[in-house]
Amino acid sequence: MKLRTKTYLAILFILMSFSGSLLAVEKIVVKALFPGKVMLEIDGENRLLVAGKTSPEGIKVISVNSREAILEFNGQKESYTLGSRIGTSYKKREQAEIQIMPDNKGMYRTAGSINGISVYFLVDTGATLIAMNSQHAKKLGIDYRVTGTESFAATASDVVKVHKVKLNSVKVGEIIINNVDAIVMEGNQPSHILLGMSFLGRVEMTNDQGLMKLKKKF
Repeated sequence: MKLRTKTYLAILFILMSFSGSLLAVEKIVVKALFPGKVMLEIDGENRLLVAGKTSPEGIKVISVNSREAILEFNGQKESYTLGSRIGTSYKKREQAEIQIMPDNKGMYRTAGSINGISVYFLVDTGATLIAMNSQHAKKLGIDYRVTGTESFAATASDVVKVHKVKLNSVKVGEIIINNVDAIVMEGNQPSHILLGMSFLGRVEMTNDQGLMKLKKKF
């Protein structure tokens, strides 16, 4: 009788554990970021997780540093910054995609935003980073002399002093990328904000008979 009772309790425990792992997660909040660790609030429960570990709710930490955490759930990987709030029912999300037609000069231009402020980009696959002039930075509220790191960049005709900065978010269509490197150049060049590879390298980019397609990687 005791053996049967123990067996029953063991089976009941396994079933409860299994059913608990299938519970849907309604909300995830990134509360704190540390080198190699992230504090997540999962449906009101705080979880301190190290890289490579999975929470009881099934949220796996792929990697984490002081700027972002790469989390995986339902087979989907994505980068999240401090304060990010993620609502999920474990349904597969559609990939965000934008299509850009060339203008009459063969250039690809598109509307978007930087740190939530509307801008207009010139797509430039030859630019290593997003590049803007000092007037662009001023309009965007980027105090590059204080927050930036002084460096040098080669242009078509010269080597110029620039300030390297970190953009909180860059949005093109429905594609949003966080923590994007950019440079600010003193003066009025470049005349357009260049959408360089610090953004383009983090999306899937294809060209179909002149039509450029950008798709966010998941």
